Amino acid sequence: MRYVAALDQGTTSTRCILFSADGQPCAIAQKEHRQIYPRPGWVEHDPLEILHHARETFQQALAQVGASPKDIAAIGVCNQRETTVVWDRSTGKPLHNAIVWQDTRTADLCAELANDGGVDRFRARTGLPIATYFSATKLLWLLRHIPSAQHRAEKGDVLFGTIDAWLIWNFTGQHVTDVTNASRTGLMNLRTLDWDDTILSALNIPRAMLPQIKPSSHVYGFTREGIPVAGNLGDQQAALFGQTCFQPGEAKNTYGTGCFMLLNTGAQPVFSQHGLLTTVAYQLGDEPPTYALEGSVAIAGALVQWLRDNLGLIARADEIEALAAQVPDNGDVYCVPAFSGLYAPYWREDARGVIVGLTRFATKAHVARAALEATAFQTRDVLEAMRNDMTAFSAAESLSALRVDGGMVRNALLMQFQADILGIPVVRAAVSEVSALGAAYAAGLAVGFWPHLAALRANWRADQTWQPTMPPEQRERLYRRWQQAVTRSFGWAAEAS
Repeated sequence: MRYVAALDQGTTSTRCILFSADGQPCAIAQKEHRQIYPRPGWVEHDPLEILHHARETFQQALAQVGASPKDIAAIGVCNQRETTVVWDRSTGKPLHNAIVWQDTRTADLCAELANDGGVDRFRARTGLPIATYFSATKLLWLLRHIPSAQHRAEKGDVLFGTIDAWLIWNFTGQHVTDVTNASRTGLMNLRTLDWDDTILSALNIPRAMLPQIKPSSHVYGFTREGIPVAGNLGDQQAALFGQTCFQPGEAKNTYGTGCFMLLNTGAQPVFSQHGLLTTVAYQLGDEPPTYALEGSVAIAGALVQWLRDNLGLIARADEIEALAAQVPDNGDVYCVPAFSGLYAPYWREDARGVIVGLTRFATKAHVARAALEATAFQTRDVLEAMRNDMTAFSAAESLSALRVDGGMVRNALLMQFQADILGIPVVRAAVSEVSALGAAYAAGLAVGFWPHLAALRANWRADQTWQPTMPPEQRERLYRRWQQAVTRSFGWAAEAS
Protein backbone atom coordinates (compact mmCIF):
# COMPACT_ATOMS: atom_id res chain seq x y z
CA MET A 1 0.00 0.00 0.00
CA ARG A 2 1.23 3.45 -0.95
CA TYR A 3 0.12 5.83 1.80
CA VAL A 4 -0.97 6.38 5.35
CA ALA A 5 -3.71 8.99 5.71
CA ALA A 6 -3.84 11.49 8.56
CA LEU A 7 -7.00 13.38 9.45
CA ASP A 8 -5.85 16.51 11.24
CA GLN A 9 -8.92 18.06 12.84
CA GLY A 10 -7.87 21.46 14.17
CA THR A 11 -9.53 24.43 15.80
CA THR A 12 -10.13 26.30 12.55
CA SER A 13 -10.00 23.64 9.84
CA THR A 14 -9.91 19.97 8.97
CA ARG A 15 -7.19 18.54 6.75
CA CYS A 16 -6.44 15.18 5.24
CA ILE A 17 -2.80 14.51 4.37
CA LEU A 18 -1.44 11.41 2.66
CA PHE A 19 2.09 10.42 3.70
CA SER A 20 4.48 8.11 1.89
CA ALA A 21 6.94 5.73 3.55
CA ASP A 22 9.64 8.42 3.77
CA GLY A 23 7.33 10.63 5.84
CA GLN A 24 6.69 13.12 3.05
CA PRO A 25 3.24 14.62 2.42
CA CYS A 26 1.97 13.65 -1.02
CA ALA A 27 -1.51 15.19 -0.96
CA ILE A 28 -3.14 17.82 1.26
CA ALA A 29 -6.81 18.80 1.30
CA GLN A 30 -8.21 21.35 3.75
CA LYS A 31 -11.58 22.87 4.67
CA GLU A 32 -12.22 25.60 7.24
CA HIS A 33 -15.25 25.36 9.51
CA ARG A 34 -17.32 28.03 11.18
CA GLN A 35 -16.37 29.59 14.50
CA ILE A 36 -19.58 30.11 16.48
CA TYR A 37 -19.62 32.74 19.25
CA PRO A 38 -23.06 32.68 20.98
CA ARG A 39 -21.89 34.99 23.81
CA PRO A 40 -18.67 36.68 24.88
CA GLY A 41 -16.24 33.96 25.97
CA TRP A 42 -18.29 31.17 24.39
CA VAL A 43 -16.80 29.28 21.42
CA GLU A 44 -18.58 26.47 19.59
CA HIS A 45 -18.20 24.26 16.50
CA ASP A 46 -20.76 22.23 14.56
CA PRO A 47 -19.73 18.55 14.91
CA LEU A 48 -21.65 17.54 11.77
CA GLU A 49 -19.84 20.19 9.73
CA ILE A 50 -16.51 18.86 11.02
CA LEU A 51 -17.51 15.27 10.18
CA HIS A 52 -18.57 16.30 6.66
CA HIS A 53 -15.26 18.10 6.12
CA ALA A 54 -13.30 15.06 7.35
CA ARG A 55 -15.00 12.84 4.79
CA GLU A 56 -14.74 15.45 2.04
CA THR A 57 -11.04 16.18 2.53
CA PHE A 58 -10.25 12.44 2.58
CA GLN A 59 -11.83 12.03 -0.85
CA GLN A 60 -10.12 15.17 -2.15
CA ALA A 61 -6.72 13.97 -0.98
CA LEU A 62 -7.22 10.63 -2.70
CA ALA A 63 -8.21 12.39 -5.91
CA GLN A 64 -5.09 14.57 -5.89
CA VAL A 65 -2.83 11.53 -6.37
CA GLY A 66 -5.27 9.28 -8.19
CA ALA A 67 -5.49 6.92 -5.23
CA SER A 68 -8.31 4.70 -4.01
CA PRO A 69 -9.08 3.40 -0.50
CA LYS A 70 -7.10 0.25 -1.40
CA ASP A 71 -3.95 2.39 -1.54
CA ILE A 72 -4.34 3.47 2.12
CA ALA A 73 -2.61 1.26 4.69
CA ALA A 74 -4.25 2.98 7.66
CA ILE A 75 -5.81 6.21 8.89
CA GLY A 76 -4.49 8.19 11.85
CA VAL A 77 -6.43 10.92 13.62
CA CYS A 78 -5.12 13.97 15.44
CA ASN A 79 -7.43 16.59 16.84
CA GLN A 80 -8.06 19.72 18.85
CA ARG A 81 -8.05 18.05 22.20
CA GLU A 82 -10.38 19.30 24.94
CA THR A 83 -13.26 20.26 22.63
CA THR A 84 -16.33 18.40 23.88
CA VAL A 85 -19.15 16.67 21.99
CA VAL A 86 -22.20 14.78 23.24
CA TRP A 87 -24.39 12.83 20.84
CA ASP A 88 -27.28 10.37 20.66
CA ARG A 89 -26.10 6.76 20.42
CA SER A 90 -29.09 5.75 18.27
CA THR A 91 -29.37 8.64 15.82
CA GLY A 92 -25.74 9.78 15.81
CA LYS A 93 -26.89 13.38 16.07
CA PRO A 94 -25.14 15.84 18.41
CA LEU A 95 -27.29 17.15 21.24
CA HIS A 96 -25.49 20.52 21.16
CA ASN A 97 -22.70 22.25 19.31
CA ALA A 98 -19.24 21.16 20.36
CA ILE A 99 -17.86 23.33 23.17
CA VAL A 100 -14.36 24.37 22.10
CA TRP A 101 -11.28 24.20 24.30
CA GLN A 102 -11.05 28.02 24.28
CA ASP A 103 -14.57 28.42 25.72
CA THR A 104 -14.79 30.00 29.19
CA ARG A 105 -18.48 29.49 30.03
CA THR A 106 -17.61 27.03 32.80
CA ALA A 107 -15.73 29.54 34.97
CA ASP A 108 -18.43 29.41 37.64
CA LEU A 109 -18.42 25.61 37.57
CA CYS A 110 -14.66 25.63 38.03
CA ALA A 111 -15.00 27.93 41.02
CA GLU A 112 -17.69 25.65 42.45
CA LEU A 113 -15.46 22.58 42.14
CA ALA A 114 -12.44 24.43 43.53
CA ASN A 115 -14.35 25.39 46.68
CA ASP A 116 -13.56 21.92 47.99
CA GLY A 117 -9.79 21.46 47.72
CA GLY A 118 -8.76 24.32 45.43
CA VAL A 119 -7.88 24.32 41.74
CA ASP A 120 -5.39 21.48 42.33
CA ARG A 121 -8.05 19.27 43.89
CA PHE A 122 -7.56 16.50 41.29
CA ARG A 123 -4.05 17.34 40.04
CA ALA A 124 -2.37 14.37 41.75
CA ARG A 125 -4.71 12.08 39.78
CA THR A 126 -4.99 13.92 36.44
CA GLY A 127 -1.91 16.18 36.25
CA LEU A 128 -4.26 19.10 35.53
CA PRO A 129 -5.72 22.00 37.50
CA ILE A 130 -9.44 22.67 37.52
CA ALA A 131 -9.83 25.10 34.61
CA THR A 132 -12.25 25.97 31.82
CA TYR A 133 -9.68 24.61 29.36
CA PHE A 134 -10.36 20.93 29.99
CA SER A 135 -13.29 18.75 28.96
CA ALA A 136 -14.68 17.75 32.36
CA THR A 137 -16.48 20.98 33.20
CA LYS A 138 -17.64 21.41 29.58
CA LEU A 139 -19.29 17.99 29.81
CA LEU A 140 -20.76 18.84 33.20
CA TRP A 141 -22.22 22.06 31.74
CA LEU A 142 -23.84 20.11 28.89
CA LEU A 143 -25.33 17.53 31.26
CA ARG A 144 -26.83 20.31 33.37
CA HIS A 145 -28.20 22.37 30.48
CA ILE A 146 -29.52 19.81 27.98
CA PRO A 147 -32.95 18.52 29.07
CA SER A 148 -32.88 14.84 30.17
CA ALA A 149 -29.21 14.50 29.15
CA GLN A 150 -28.10 13.33 32.60
CA HIS A 151 -30.73 10.58 32.78
CA ARG A 152 -30.06 9.39 29.22
CA ALA A 153 -26.30 9.46 29.80
CA GLU A 154 -26.66 7.21 32.84
CA LYS A 155 -28.32 4.64 30.56
CA GLY A 156 -25.58 5.01 27.94
CA ASP A 157 -27.98 6.51 25.38
CA VAL A 158 -25.98 9.74 25.23
CA LEU A 159 -22.28 9.49 24.46
CA PHE A 160 -19.39 11.83 25.22
CA GLY A 161 -16.18 12.28 23.35
CA THR A 162 -13.53 14.71 22.31
CA ILE A 163 -13.38 15.27 18.54
CA ASP A 164 -11.26 12.16 17.95
CA ALA A 165 -13.89 9.93 19.58
CA TRP A 166 -16.66 11.63 17.58
CA LEU A 167 -14.85 11.02 14.29
CA ILE A 168 -13.76 7.44 15.05
CA TRP A 169 -17.27 6.52 16.18
CA ASN A 170 -18.65 7.80 12.88
CA PHE A 171 -15.92 6.07 10.85
CA THR A 172 -15.92 2.69 12.61
CA GLY A 173 -18.87 2.45 15.01
CA GLN A 174 -16.42 2.06 17.94
CA HIS A 175 -16.73 4.41 20.92
CA VAL A 176 -13.05 4.85 21.80
CA THR A 177 -10.46 7.49 22.55
CA ASP A 178 -6.73 7.27 23.21
CA VAL A 179 -4.68 7.93 26.33
CA THR A 180 -3.46 11.35 25.15
CA ASN A 181 -6.94 12.75 24.53
CA ALA A 182 -8.30 11.10 27.67
CA SER A 183 -5.51 12.72 29.68
CA ARG A 184 -6.86 16.15 28.62
CA THR A 185 -10.38 15.64 29.88
CA GLY A 186 -9.58 15.98 33.58
CA LEU A 187 -11.30 12.62 34.13
CA MET A 188 -8.50 10.09 33.51
CA ASN A 189 -6.12 8.83 36.17
CA LEU A 190 -2.58 9.29 34.83
CA ARG A 191 -1.26 6.17 36.52
CA THR A 192 -4.07 3.68 35.80
CA LEU A 193 -4.89 5.11 32.33
CA ASP A 194 -8.58 4.62 33.16
CA TRP A 195 -11.43 6.94 34.05
CA ASP A 196 -11.11 7.91 37.70
CA ASP A 197 -14.18 6.83 39.69
CA THR A 198 -13.50 9.36 42.46
CA ILE A 199 -13.64 12.24 39.98
CA LEU A 200 -16.63 10.80 38.10
CA SER A 201 -18.50 10.55 41.40
CA ALA A 202 -17.56 14.09 42.45
CA LEU A 203 -18.79 15.50 39.13
CA ASN A 204 -21.74 13.09 38.75
CA ILE A 205 -20.57 12.06 35.28
CA PRO A 206 -21.84 8.60 34.24
CA ARG A 207 -19.14 6.15 33.19
CA ALA A 208 -21.64 4.64 30.71
CA MET A 209 -21.31 7.65 28.42
CA LEU A 210 -17.50 7.63 28.27
CA PRO A 211 -15.44 6.02 25.49
CA GLN A 212 -13.02 3.16 26.06
CA ILE A 213 -9.43 4.35 26.51
CA LYS A 214 -6.97 2.71 24.09
CA PRO A 215 -3.27 3.16 23.19
CA SER A 216 -2.32 5.85 20.67
CA SER A 217 -1.07 3.25 18.15
CA HIS A 218 -3.76 0.56 17.96
CA VAL A 219 -6.31 -0.73 15.44
CA TYR A 220 -9.59 0.74 16.74
CA GLY A 221 -11.81 -0.44 13.91
CA PHE A 222 -12.37 -0.28 10.17
CA THR A 223 -14.07 2.15 7.84
CA ARG A 224 -16.79 1.08 5.42
CA GLU A 225 -14.04 0.68 2.81
CA GLY A 226 -12.11 -1.67 5.11
CA ILE A 227 -9.33 0.80 6.02
CA PRO A 228 -8.03 0.35 9.58
CA VAL A 229 -8.25 3.42 11.79
CA ALA A 230 -5.10 2.72 13.77
CA GLY A 231 -3.62 5.94 15.16
CA ASN A 232 -5.05 8.56 17.49
CA LEU A 233 -3.28 11.38 19.29
CA GLY A 234 -4.22 14.80 20.57
CA ASP A 235 -2.73 17.29 18.14
CA GLN A 236 0.09 18.48 20.40
CA GLN A 237 1.15 15.00 21.39
CA ALA A 238 0.97 14.10 17.71
CA ALA A 239 3.37 16.97 16.96
CA LEU A 240 5.79 15.69 19.61
CA PHE A 241 5.60 12.25 18.01
CA GLY A 242 5.94 13.67 14.49
CA GLN A 243 9.02 15.62 15.59
CA THR A 244 10.41 12.22 16.77
CA CYS A 245 10.99 13.51 20.30
CA PHE A 246 11.17 9.97 21.65
CA GLN A 247 13.84 10.55 24.31
CA PRO A 248 13.36 12.19 27.73
CA GLY A 249 14.39 15.84 27.55
CA GLU A 250 13.47 16.38 23.89
CA ALA A 251 10.98 19.20 23.34
CA LYS A 252 8.92 20.81 20.60
CA ASN A 253 6.75 23.91 20.27
CA THR A 254 3.77 24.13 17.92
CA TYR A 255 2.52 27.50 16.71
CA GLY A 256 -1.10 27.24 15.68
CA THR A 257 -4.32 28.80 16.95
CA GLY A 258 -2.68 28.46 20.34
CA CYS A 259 0.91 27.66 21.19
CA PHE A 260 1.97 24.43 22.87
CA MET A 261 5.35 23.27 24.14
CA LEU A 262 5.79 19.64 25.17
CA LEU A 263 8.80 18.04 26.83
CA ASN A 264 9.20 14.27 26.87
CA THR A 265 9.74 13.15 30.50
CA GLY A 266 9.88 9.39 29.85
CA ALA A 267 8.12 6.56 31.67
CA GLN A 268 7.17 8.52 34.80
CA PRO A 269 4.83 11.50 35.09
CA VAL A 270 6.57 14.64 36.40
CA PHE A 271 4.21 16.89 38.37
CA SER A 272 4.92 20.56 37.78
CA GLN A 273 5.55 23.09 40.52
CA HIS A 274 5.58 26.01 38.06
CA GLY A 275 2.24 26.05 36.28
CA LEU A 276 2.77 23.35 33.65
CA LEU A 277 0.53 20.40 32.85
CA THR A 278 1.40 16.73 33.25
CA THR A 279 0.04 14.71 30.37
CA VAL A 280 0.45 11.45 28.47
CA ALA A 281 2.72 11.92 25.45
CA TYR A 282 1.83 8.65 23.70
CA GLN A 283 1.40 4.92 24.18
CA LEU A 284 2.37 2.37 21.52
CA GLY A 285 0.38 -0.85 21.64
CA ASP A 286 0.97 -2.81 24.83
CA GLU A 287 4.06 -0.81 25.81
CA PRO A 288 4.02 1.42 28.92
CA PRO A 289 3.01 5.04 28.28
CA THR A 290 5.42 7.91 27.79
CA TYR A 291 4.63 11.13 29.67
CA ALA A 292 5.28 14.81 29.02
CA LEU A 293 5.23 18.23 30.60
CA GLU A 294 3.22 20.78 28.64
CA GLY A 295 2.91 24.52 28.60
CA SER A 296 -0.30 25.58 26.86
CA VAL A 297 -0.86 29.10 25.48
CA ALA A 298 -4.43 29.84 24.42
CA ILE A 299 -3.87 32.53 21.79
CA ALA A 300 -1.06 32.61 19.22
CA GLY A 301 -2.13 32.47 15.57
CA ALA A 302 -5.63 33.36 16.71
CA LEU A 303 -4.29 36.84 17.55
CA VAL A 304 -3.27 37.33 13.92
CA GLN A 305 -6.76 36.20 12.85
CA TRP A 306 -8.24 38.73 15.27
CA LEU A 307 -6.18 41.54 13.77
CA ARG A 308 -7.44 40.45 10.35
CA ASP A 309 -11.10 39.70 11.07
CA ASN A 310 -12.00 42.00 13.98
CA LEU A 311 -9.79 45.03 13.42
CA GLY A 312 -9.17 44.83 9.67
CA LEU A 313 -5.52 45.66 10.26
CA ILE A 314 -4.49 43.20 7.54
CA ALA A 315 -6.44 41.56 4.72
CA ARG A 316 -4.65 38.20 4.89
CA ALA A 317 -2.86 36.52 7.78
CA ASP A 318 0.40 36.27 5.82
CA GLU A 319 0.53 40.07 5.48
CA ILE A 320 1.43 40.54 9.13
CA GLU A 321 5.14 39.82 8.68
CA ALA A 322 5.64 42.56 6.09
CA LEU A 323 3.62 45.02 8.19
CA ALA A 324 5.58 44.22 11.35
CA ALA A 325 8.87 44.51 9.46
CA GLN A 326 8.13 48.16 8.66
CA VAL A 327 9.41 49.08 12.14
CA PRO A 328 12.70 48.02 13.78
CA ASP A 329 11.11 47.17 17.14
CA ASN A 330 7.81 47.23 18.99
CA GLY A 331 8.06 50.90 20.01
CA ASP A 332 7.43 49.78 23.61
CA VAL A 333 3.99 48.43 22.61
CA TYR A 334 3.00 45.07 24.12
CA CYS A 335 -0.07 42.99 23.35
CA VAL A 336 -1.22 40.38 25.88
CA PRO A 337 -3.86 38.24 24.11
CA ALA A 338 -5.73 36.98 27.17
CA PHE A 339 -8.99 36.68 25.22
CA SER A 340 -10.05 33.63 27.24
CA GLY A 341 -7.82 34.16 30.26
CA LEU A 342 -4.18 33.14 30.49
CA TYR A 343 -3.09 29.52 30.49
CA ALA A 344 0.41 28.31 31.42
CA PRO A 345 2.16 29.28 33.53
CA TYR A 346 -0.26 31.86 34.98
CA TRP A 347 -3.67 30.10 34.94
CA ARG A 348 -5.57 33.36 35.35
CA GLU A 349 -9.13 32.99 34.11
CA ASP A 350 -9.84 36.56 35.23
CA ALA A 351 -7.31 37.98 32.75
CA ARG A 352 -8.42 39.67 29.53
CA GLY A 353 -6.54 40.99 26.52
CA VAL A 354 -4.70 44.30 26.73
CA ILE A 355 -2.51 46.43 24.48
CA VAL A 356 -0.22 48.63 26.57
CA GLY A 357 2.43 51.24 25.89
CA LEU A 358 0.42 53.14 23.30
CA THR A 359 1.52 56.68 22.46
CA ARG A 360 1.02 58.96 19.47
CA PHE A 361 4.24 57.44 18.13
CA ALA A 362 2.65 53.97 17.83
CA THR A 363 1.44 52.82 14.42
CA LYS A 364 -0.38 49.75 13.16
CA ALA A 365 3.06 48.31 12.33
CA HIS A 366 4.00 48.48 16.01
CA VAL A 367 0.74 46.74 16.94
CA ALA A 368 1.41 44.03 14.33
CA ARG A 369 4.93 43.54 15.66
CA ALA A 370 3.66 43.42 19.26
CA ALA A 371 1.15 40.76 18.22
CA LEU A 372 3.87 38.55 16.75
CA GLU A 373 6.16 39.12 19.70
CA ALA A 374 3.37 38.11 22.08
CA THR A 375 3.64 34.53 20.84
CA ALA A 376 7.41 34.52 21.40
CA PHE A 377 7.09 36.05 24.86
CA GLN A 378 4.45 33.53 25.90
CA THR A 379 6.76 30.75 24.72
CA ARG A 380 9.52 32.23 26.90
CA ASP A 381 7.13 32.14 29.87
CA VAL A 382 6.58 28.43 29.29
CA LEU A 383 10.25 27.66 28.73
CA GLU A 384 11.20 29.38 32.00
CA ALA A 385 8.64 27.27 33.87
CA MET A 386 9.90 24.13 32.14
CA ARG A 387 13.50 24.89 33.04
CA ASN A 388 12.52 25.46 36.66
CA ASP A 389 10.62 22.17 36.81
CA MET A 390 13.44 20.26 35.17
CA THR A 391 16.30 21.68 37.25
CA ALA A 392 16.65 18.41 39.13
CA PHE A 393 16.01 16.32 36.04
CA SER A 394 19.03 15.00 34.16
CA ALA A 395 17.58 15.95 30.77
CA ALA A 396 17.34 19.66 31.57
CA GLU A 397 20.48 20.30 29.54
CA SER A 398 18.64 18.98 26.46
CA LEU A 399 16.68 22.24 26.31
CA SER A 400 19.53 23.76 24.35
CA ALA A 401 17.48 24.00 21.14
CA LEU A 402 13.78 24.06 20.36
CA ARG A 403 12.14 22.14 17.51
CA VAL A 404 9.26 24.15 16.09
CA ASP A 405 6.32 23.50 13.78
CA GLY A 406 2.89 24.82 12.88
CA GLY A 407 1.57 27.51 10.59
CA MET A 408 3.40 30.43 12.18
CA VAL A 409 6.88 28.95 11.69
CA ARG A 410 6.83 30.23 8.11
CA ASN A 411 7.13 33.73 9.60
CA ALA A 412 10.89 34.35 9.63
CA LEU A 413 10.59 37.58 11.64
CA LEU A 414 8.77 35.72 14.41
CA MET A 415 11.19 32.80 14.39
CA GLN A 416 14.22 35.10 14.65
CA PHE A 417 12.64 37.01 17.52
CA GLN A 418 11.77 33.69 19.15
CA ALA A 419 15.42 32.61 19.06
CA ASP A 420 16.47 36.03 20.35
CA ILE A 421 14.07 36.12 23.28
CA LEU A 422 14.82 32.50 24.28
CA GLY A 423 18.55 32.75 23.78
CA ILE A 424 18.70 29.30 22.14
CA PRO A 425 18.54 28.10 18.52
CA VAL A 426 15.10 27.53 17.00
CA VAL A 427 14.96 24.65 14.50
CA ARG A 428 12.17 24.30 11.95
CA ALA A 429 11.39 20.78 10.75
CA ALA A 430 11.50 20.11 7.01
CA VAL A 431 7.96 18.70 7.19
CA SER A 432 5.84 21.43 8.75
CA GLU A 433 2.72 19.25 9.09
CA VAL A 434 4.15 17.34 12.03
CA SER A 435 0.86 16.88 13.93
CA ALA A 436 -0.61 15.04 10.98
CA LEU A 437 2.69 13.21 10.50
CA GLY A 438 2.62 12.03 14.12
CA ALA A 439 -0.89 10.65 13.67
CA ALA A 440 0.20 8.92 10.47
CA TYR A 441 3.26 7.47 12.22
CA ALA A 442 1.12 6.05 15.04
CA ALA A 443 -1.28 4.46 12.55
CA GLY A 444 1.52 3.15 10.35
CA LEU A 445 3.33 1.55 13.28
CA ALA A 446 0.16 -0.28 14.31
CA VAL A 447 -0.20 -1.97 10.89
CA GLY A 448 3.50 -2.47 10.10
CA PHE A 449 3.78 0.26 7.44
CA TRP A 450 6.76 1.49 9.48
CA PRO A 451 8.70 -1.16 11.43
CA HIS A 452 9.96 0.77 14.47
CA LEU A 453 10.74 4.19 15.96
CA ALA A 454 14.23 4.24 14.47
CA ALA A 455 12.71 4.27 10.98
CA LEU A 456 10.68 7.33 11.92
CA ARG A 457 13.70 9.11 13.38
CA ALA A 458 15.60 8.48 10.16
CA ASN A 459 12.92 10.46 8.29
CA TRP A 460 13.37 13.66 10.35
CA ARG A 461 15.16 16.57 8.69
CA ALA A 462 15.81 20.18 9.72
CA ASP A 463 14.71 22.85 7.26
CA GLN A 464 16.09 26.03 8.85
CA THR A 465 17.75 27.08 12.10
CA TRP A 466 17.60 30.57 13.63
CA GLN A 467 20.45 31.50 15.97
CA PRO A 468 19.97 34.12 18.72
CA THR A 469 21.67 37.43 17.89
CA MET A 470 20.13 39.80 20.46
CA PRO A 471 22.42 41.02 23.27
CA PRO A 472 21.49 39.36 26.58
CA GLU A 473 20.81 42.68 28.35
CA GLN A 474 18.32 43.69 25.64
CA ARG A 475 16.66 40.28 25.79
CA GLU A 476 16.10 40.53 29.53
CA ARG A 477 14.92 44.16 29.35
CA LEU A 478 12.26 43.28 26.77
CA TYR A 479 11.17 40.26 28.76
CA ARG A 480 10.80 42.32 31.95
CA ARG A 481 8.57 44.76 30.06
CA TRP A 482 6.49 41.84 28.81
CA GLN A 483 6.04 40.58 32.35
CA GLN A 484 4.87 44.05 33.37
CA ALA A 485 2.34 44.03 30.54
CA VAL A 486 1.02 40.62 31.60
CA THR A 487 0.21 41.89 35.09
CA ARG A 488 -1.93 44.65 33.54
CA SER A 489 -4.29 41.96 32.16
CA PHE A 490 -5.00 40.38 35.55
CA GLY A 491 -8.39 40.75 37.24
CA TRP A 492 -10.26 42.44 34.39
CA ALA A 493 -12.99 39.80 34.11
CA ALA A 494 -13.35 39.54 37.88
CA GLU A 495 -13.96 43.29 38.20
CA ALA A 496 -16.53 43.23 35.39
CA SER A 497 -18.58 40.60 37.21
